[in-house]
Amino acid sequence: MVNKEPAKRRAAEPRPRDADRSQRDILDAARDEFALHGLGGARMDRIAGRAAVNKRLIYYYFEGKERLFLAVLERVYEDIRNAEQQLELTQVEPTEAIRRLIAFTWNYSLEHPELQTLLNSENLHRARHLKQSTKISAMHSPLLHTLADVLERGRKSGVFRAGVDPMQLYISIAALSYFYIGNNHTLSTIFDRPLLGTKAKVERLSHMTDVVLGYLVRE
Repeated sequence: MVNKEPAKRRAAEPRPRDADRSQRDILDAARDEFALHGLGGARMDRIAGRAAVNKRLIYYYFEGKERLFLAVLERVYEDIRNAEQQLELTQVEPTEAIRRLIAFTWNYSLEHPELQTLLNSENLHRARHLKQSTKISAMHSPLLHTLADVLERGRKSGVFRAGVDPMQLYISIAALSYFYIGNNHTLSTIFDRPLLGTKAKVERLSHMTDVVLGYLVRE
C-alpha cells in the first residue's frame, strides 16, 4: 500500500531519538528569545534559527507562541525547584538551612537574569499563561513543605520565633534579590555606586542574611 501521508507533515515529525534533544533546544532558544524581547516581541523565526530547527517543528511540539511561552515558564520554574532540592535543607540545622536558601536565591538570580525578565513579562500579562498550567502548583508545594519543616524545627529548638508563614518568608527572601537586581541600573545611578560590583554583591548577600535572620531568630 502506498503511504499517502502528506510529505510536508512527515517532514515536520521528528525521529524518536531526536525528540527530547529537539525540544530542549527549542525551549532553550525560546527562553533566550522571550527574555530578550518579551512575549509580544518574540518571533518564531528567530527561535527556530536559534534552535537550528525547522519552524514547523516548533508548532508540531508546542502549537504556537502562547503554548511555547508557557512551556518556557514551566521549564525555568522546574529548573529552580530542582536546584533548590540539592540544598538538603532538612538535613542541616535551621539557621544554616535559612542561610543556604538565602545564598542560593541570591546567586541563582545573579546567574539566571533571564528568570527575572520572563517573570516581568508574565506579570504584564497578569499570569495568563501560568493560570493554564497543570504543573506549577505541584512544583512549589515541596518547597513550602520543606521551609515549613525548617521553621518548625527552629521553633521547637527555641531558635526561631513562632507563627512564621513559610510562603511569606520565601516571598520576602526572593524579593530582597528581585528588587535589587531588577532595579540595579536605576539604583546604581541614583546612589552613584556600582551595585553589582564584586564587593557590592558580597555586601548585599550579607545584608539580606542579617535582615532575614534578624526577623527569624529569637533574642
